[in-house]
Amino acid sequence: MPEVLKAPLVVEFPFTRSLGPVQSAFLTGLRERVVLGVKTADGRTLVPPVEYDPVTAEDLGELVEVAPTGTVTTWAWNHEPRRGQPLDTPFAWVLVRLDGADTALLHALDAPGPEAVRTGMRVRVRWAAQRTGAITDIACFEPYDGDRPQLADHDGRFEDMVTGIVAPARLDYVYSPGRAQSAYINSLSSRRTVGERCPSCRKVYVPPRGACPTCGVVTSEQVEVGPRGTVTTYCIVNIKARNLDIEVPYVYAHIALDGADLALHGRIGGIPYDQVRMGLRVEPVWTEGGRYPDHYRPTGEPDAEYDTYKELL
Repeated sequence: MPEVLKAPLVVEFPFTRSLGPVQSAFLTGLRERVVLGVKTADGRTLVPPVEYDPVTAEDLGELVEVAPTGTVTTWAWNHEPRRGQPLDTPFAWVLVRLDGADTALLHALDAPGPEAVRTGMRVRVRWAAQRTGAITDIACFEPYDGDRPQLADHDGRFEDMVTGIVAPARLDYVYSPGRAQSAYINSLSSRRTVGERCPSCRKVYVPPRGACPTCGVVTSEQVEVGPRGTVTTYCIVNIKARNLDIEVPYVYAHIALDGADLALHGRIGGIPYDQVRMGLRVEPVWTEGGRYPDHYRPTGEPDAEYDTYKELL
């Protein structure tokens, strides 16, 4: 059986969000080494603060200062920290109920080992050296045996309030296209396009998925299609994509390769964008060392009749 391909992939983007008055005050307070909670109508203090009471759903806005010291309510040991986590050495994830709060805050506890952590232990905030108005302004918690510090009873008003945050979102994973698509990708390396035929309905799918989407049966019979095909439908792209060296406008189309019963995607070149049309006959253009067609260009043949591709729209 041919080797199934796999490759590491990363999905990464910056997540930007604005802050309401409660979250703005909370993060600005962390920048100033002040921890704020919010009071509910029944007298509870929630940390981290929220804008709506999770029980009654009423608006909340009365901010109160709580202590940077507290008690561990539960914990779990992290043997292998990952990129982006608070500490780069093994640490404990802890829920800490800060003094003056009625709910617990999740963060990291810097401890020499799991034997040094226990429910009920006293801890305090270790502040980051550089603070910008983010939850990472709390570098971590650390064990603490001292007294509860005196508070200034801060009301949550600061100069230069933090009004928004940008949080990087990233997902690292290993992707495998599976048996059918691995064979399809390998065939492209030799400038061939190979699909698979359904043993029941006899349709040929390109790219193959390993099963017929209509009949639900496994497909294994390989069928070479193309290389020429027909434009079934298309769109004109007017916005330049980041890191894509193609001048706009250009045309991206669905192309039904000869012998295939499913249209694939491809860029149309070698013709002005406003002359691309449904039924246009095209062929692939390969670049030196390319692993797939760079684009498709007109063959010069007469346009295909609509009835020959209408089922592939």
